[in-house]
Amino acid sequence: MPLEAGLLEILACPACHAPLQDKSADETAPELLCTGQDCGLAYPVRDDIPVLLVDEARRPA
Repeated sequence: MPLEAGLLEILACPACHAPLQDKSADETAPELLCTGQDCGLAYPVRDDIPVLLVDEARRPA
């Protein structure tokens, strides 16, 4: 289920403070992607709750 637009507007990457792109509608791996060019971390969404911890983020391939 996609996150609410209002919530997505105020969320930012904790590592670089860039906006996040919502990929939480993906059933297999819901996540929020950092749009920062040098960062690109992917934060998991568990039970419709974003986990914005750098230690929990997936590094870009």
